[in-house]
Amino acid sequence: MENMDLFDQKAQKNVPLAECMRPKTIDEFVGQEHLVGPQKVLRNLLESRSLFSMILWGPPGVGKTTLAHLLAQGTESIFVPISAVTANVKDLKEIMAEAKERAKLYNKKTILFIDEIHRFNKAQQDYLLPFVEKGVVTFIGATTENPSFEVNAPLLSRTRVLVLKRLTDVHIKTVIEKALEKLALSMDTEALHFLAESSNGDLRSALNTLELASHFCEKDKTKKLSTILIEEALQKKNLYYDKKGEEHYNIISAFIKSMRGSDPDAALYWMCRMLEAGEDPLFIARRMVVFSSEDIGNADPHALPLAVATMQAVDFVGLPEAQIPLAQAVTYLATAPKSNASYVALQKALSDAKEKGNLEVPLHLRNAPTKLMKDLGYGKDYQYAHDYKDAKVSQIHLPTPLQGRKYYTPPR
Repeated sequence: MENMDLFDQKAQKNVPLAECMRPKTIDEFVGQEHLVGPQKVLRNLLESRSLFSMILWGPPGVGKTTLAHLLAQGTESIFVPISAVTANVKDLKEIMAEAKERAKLYNKKTILFIDEIHRFNKAQQDYLLPFVEKGVVTFIGATTENPSFEVNAPLLSRTRVLVLKRLTDVHIKTVIEKALEKLALSMDTEALHFLAESSNGDLRSALNTLELASHFCEKDKTKKLSTILIEEALQKKNLYYDKKGEEHYNIISAFIKSMRGSDPDAALYWMCRMLEAGEDPLFIARRMVVFSSEDIGNADPHALPLAVATMQAVDFVGLPEAQIPLAQAVTYLATAPKSNASYVALQKALSDAKEKGNLEVPLHLRNAPTKLMKDLGYGKDYQYAHDYKDAKVSQIHLPTPLQGRKYYTPPR
């Protein structure tokens, strides 16, 4: 009965389940053991009741906002949350004025929590600098993007970046089981596993899915959540993949390295991850064109034309059918023999071309369209390859300083 009262109270106040499940103490927090475990940095801060400005960097739904709340609570600081999406410099000015007044009159610290700090422009980030440096506020930023790319260097130097990890299925299940108790519901093992796995490490997403599924339970007058109800609530996995952010580069890197490692299964998986998340199929096809020359080269001369044909096919048919030629090309390239000899040769030749300057073309390789050029020795003693056996000649083709230089060494 007590559990039902909690659920009714939540429903009456229209508070999301994810908010109701927010831990009240650091001991209730699930995950991020490397930050909140015994003798770890955030645990030490709370125990010493001290703070420093920081940026919490990690995927969605792993506890960034919750940790900021707990730090404010544990240090008896005033928590002022804003979103970089909607806030402006005027808002910041008001917050700083109130923080100064609060410190002066009540000796109270202020934690300024800025969600999605990567969305602040340079001027907004610069405005924060003196206040963070003087300690008017303790700044805590949250971001899913790499701070090295998205946060100004001066602000970054005044903060400490703490990396939050994606939650495991065990973490997700632990919180889901507690939420089920509050909702006075049960869930079979298969459904629990499916929900945890489908959340992709995002606890907020898992709780939102659970909350929606709980409404289906009310409708069906049942107290037990099945896999079918979770599937209905989930509809489709919401894969985290920011096409302009770090995860984009992580996944395309995994895709290329899987093909390079001759693992067609992994390559197919990473390709599907990109497609399911909305990546442009032509981007994938273009990467395969580059791969076919860089990593296969002359070990299989058919790889490049196949990759180019795939790119044309993808452009011609579009999704969803474009997935079929993409899959064919990925499995072909992944299982093809590998050689980067052409690519390595290119890098060596480029290096010499840049470093050695304008080396002279040997006289015997120069054209001699005029008598003067012939008199100067242009084209003299040139060996026309087709006049020799197997079209092979012994003449030098490189500039004199580079004679004997080897760039291309094909695999045996």
